[in-house]
Amino acid sequence: MNDIGLVLQGGAFRGIFTAGILDYLLEKDLQFPYVVGVSAGACNMLGFLSKQKAYAKRSLIQENPSDRFYGLNQMTKSHKLVDLDRLCLEYPYKQNPYDFDTFFQTPSIGEVVVTNCDTGQAEYLQERSSRERLLLMTKASSSIPLLTSMVEIDHKRYLDGGLSDSVPLLRAIDQGFKKNVIVLTKDRDHIETLNKYEIAFCEMHYRKFPNLVKTLTERNDMYQKTLALIDDYEKKGDAFVIRPQVPMIRTFETDEEKLLTIYNHGYNLMENYYDQLLDFIQV
Repeated sequence: MNDIGLVLQGGAFRGIFTAGILDYLLEKDLQFPYVVGVSAGACNMLGFLSKQKAYAKRSLIQENPSDRFYGLNQMTKSHKLVDLDRLCLEYPYKQNPYDFDTFFQTPSIGEVVVTNCDTGQAEYLQERSSRERLLLMTKASSSIPLLTSMVEIDHKRYLDGGLSDSVPLLRAIDQGFKKNVIVLTKDRDHIETLNKYEIAFCEMHYRKFPNLVKTLTERNDMYQKTLALIDDYEKKGDAFVIRPQVPMIRTFETDEEKLLTIYNHGYNLMENYYDQLLDFIQV
């Protein structure tokens, strides 16, 4: 188990699938020495390494409309379609208290993937003591281009880690974890691309960040190569891949019933695959 990594893809509200999987693993008290998460995967990583079952679930499914970080109610307050300050900086202290102490004391390595807006390259951030920096890392990894602002950490500007490294398998391998459990939030055929109008708007909006624009326009090719790499490692027996087996929700799905259905799908899928996962870990 000391050489097995856990790689968590993002996908905004699709991250509720990962939340179900990780909550089952928490019930089994199964931990990994290394966890790397992107966007919603980074949020899931926080709850997993603090051993807080349903932490990510509670963040995405807020029953009280006034507590939600999305929708019309919060838009009248923050003038933002998605208020990441509320999700990443307020929830952990108020609506959904986070166990920082357990996270900082875990022997596991937890990394958050972010995209450097000046270089267009992925960076992998860790934090073992500062609450503020840890939450800013999560916010940066989840900051969607055009919809949210860049996040400054250590005098650098960052956006969504999924732009530059959608599924950081190579990062896990480079860190010494040759075998990895990979949680994907999209099926094999799901590819998100930018049309020519979206590309033109990105080029205009981020004209001062040419490397970021290059990363945005090449994202689809990068993702396709990553999927091919995952397939190769899975065939070799060096990757245990879990992906949705039912039609997936929209990136910004807010219907609580649909979110709960996908959460339960993740939980039940992990329950069904658990013996196979143990076999993978023990080989």
